[in-house]
Amino acid sequence: MKAKNFFTKEQKEQITNAIKKAELNTSGEIRVHIENSFKGNVLDRATDIFKMLKMHKTELRNGVLFYLAIKNKEFAILGDGGINAKVPENFWDAIKAKMVENFKENKFTEGLSEGILMAGEQLKTHFPHQKDDVNELPDDISFGE
Repeated sequence: MKAKNFFTKEQKEQITNAIKKAELNTSGEIRVHIENSFKGNVLDRATDIFKMLKMHKTELRNGVLFYLAIKNKEFAILGDGGINAKVPENFWDAIKAKMVENFKENKFTEGLSEGILMAGEQLKTHFPHQKDDVNELPDDISFGE
């Protein structure tokens, strides 16, 4: 199965809507990237995707990537330098735990959606939504091979 076909149209909409809703709370920018597989370390691969998607170009360096590799059965949540400078080391742990709980039950849409909404909630403390906030990154899901 190709990454692009892993979710139905409705599931993709649910994930995209979670991104839009999460970004109402924060100036943080959230992206989701899904691909079939990768070689090496999941965080290294997520870092490569982060750069490829130009997520490091946000004004406050507050981009967050949810990366999922289907065949590897691995995922990562990667925050940019602006976030990592302000949050505790275990900032993503509760989100990852909630996602793993869902993923173990094959609830990938729910896991991603809940993780995204939790990220928006947590980020609003450090990066509250501003009146003049501009959506710096697209909300749609990007796919690799």
